[in-house]
Amino acid sequence: MSDNDPRLTPLAASLPATVPFVGPETQERARGAAFVARIGANESVFGPSPKAVEAMRAAAAQAWMYADPEAHDLRQALAAHHRCDPAHIMIGEGIDGLLGLIVRLFVGPGETVVTSDGAYPTFNYHVSGFGGVLHKVSYTADHEDPEHLIAKARTVGARLIYLANPDNPMGTHHDAETLARMVSNVPEGALLILDEAYIDLAPASAVPVIDPADPRVIRMRTFSKAHGLAGARVGYAIGSRPVIGAFNKVRNHFGMSRVSLAGALAALGDQDWLAHVQAQVAAARGRIAEIGRANGLVPISSATNFVTLDCGADGDFARAVLKGLISRGIFVRMPFVAPQDRCIRVSCGTASDLDALAAALPGALADARAR
Repeated sequence: MSDNDPRLTPLAASLPATVPFVGPETQERARGAAFVARIGANESVFGPSPKAVEAMRAAAAQAWMYADPEAHDLRQALAAHHRCDPAHIMIGEGIDGLLGLIVRLFVGPGETVVTSDGAYPTFNYHVSGFGGVLHKVSYTADHEDPEHLIAKARTVGARLIYLANPDNPMGTHHDAETLARMVSNVPEGALLILDEAYIDLAPASAVPVIDPADPRVIRMRTFSKAHGLAGARVGYAIGSRPVIGAFNKVRNHFGMSRVSLAGALAALGDQDWLAHVQAQVAAARGRIAEIGRANGLVPISSATNFVTLDCGADGDFARAVLKGLISRGIFVRMPFVAPQDRCIRVSCGTASDLDALAAALPGALADARAR
């Protein structure tokens, strides 16, 4: 017997009811205890700018008002930051919300989209939700492969092409020249989504110079990572006027929180705090790599706020390591598609978080080897 409500559309009825990511809170409820170290969701444990916290605190008293549906102040500040016209900027409920709107705007039922097998799954979730057809290419040497993505897009007539730089879940990145070449090769009729959620944590050499007016690409940025505002849900897109203007056809104009917008604006203005977080992340990446090497694991060079550790075996072994860490109170995650699933992925944490990881990892590995 089907559990589907017969009033659902045929498309909705055909979809599985899924949660792309199982949250740490769900796992804590299941295990009946809080995690000792929450280092799995690529949140910034170093927190938002104190100026952002103060701005949100002040804005909370005004939460009886809806937020400005144009997010004027933040768009103006972002435009100045990126040296472009505000018409090239769209604010949304994190990159996830903006991805859903892009798919809704550009992908009709049965139309094709290209991504990498094992890349950010929420994008795939949106494509399926709007009836699009996903075509995937494999990673090459733990990197998403721009040339293969473009070639596949030409073959299938893709409407959208998705690539994250730096990449999640591997933490690898391409240089600016490679990305610029990819943009120049986008097939006619396609739009490249360049997800730059982690770009504030990457080397300058990873940031391509792209004209915001270029109609072939839309760039995605967020306040969730380096700015430490994951719970505030503020993302933005940079793109051509026609693409950005199209969001106004379908977006939730009152979807943003007045409190979140105030926090993002203050965070953008506090570049000293951003530099502080970047230094903390760099130190934590080094410590995670040390811990991995001390236990026979191979750290993959990262341009993000996490480090992916190669466990040296297959996905079953890595899942056993993951299970052992979770049972010891350490929340981490892992890639979900082979061969990347030979790894676990550890978010940057405080010194005490990483001390807890160092204490738990030998036992988790021993359990995995003894299974």
